[in-house]
Amino acid sequence: MNKLKLVFATNNQNKLKEVQAMLTNFELVSLADINCVEEIPETADNLVGNAILKAKYVTEKYGLDCFADDTGLEVIALNNEPGVYSARYAGEDNNAEANMAKLLKNLENNPNRKAQFKTAIALNIQGKQFIFEGVCKGIILTEKRGDSGFGYDPIFMPDGFKTSFAEMTMNEKGNISHRGKAIEKLVTFLKEYTW
Repeated sequence: MNKLKLVFATNNQNKLKEVQAMLTNFELVSLADINCVEEIPETADNLVGNAILKAKYVTEKYGLDCFADDTGLEVIALNNEPGVYSARYAGEDNNAEANMAKLLKNLENNPNRKAQFKTAIALNIQGKQFIFEGVCKGIILTEKRGDSGFGYDPIFMPDGFKTSFAEMTMNEKGNISHRGKAIEKLVTFLKEYTW
């Protein structure tokens, strides 16, 4: 049986690997694989809106079935910042180290470290659109721990664990993460979808 080909609207190779590990029955292709080199505008003020914009762009411009995600870290004490601006929290260059440094500085001496990662996925398939969401609650650590993962992983420890995301294997993180939960909903849906 041929694997179903789906465009995952991302240029983030870490994200692509993480998701491909969970989507074994599908052949994932990235934006680079379809020669989409332009920056897709993410101008919505929420995660679902950005995911829809990205998926719609690929479907309309390339005529391909596609899913796109947007993920944000919401820190309770910071009025859910950085949220939709997570990747560009410290500036437009998407620098993870600078983002983490800014977040830790803004949370300095604040006893409320509660936070959650949220992922929204928009799937455009056969002319229809479906939305999936996943949330992982946890706390922001006072310093970085671990060197796996990406983004804010070294300073986020999920509830019920004694390790940061960056101290977990890709599979361990995938089983409990926000993206893992959203992808799981996507995978379940795709398996049950009547083609």
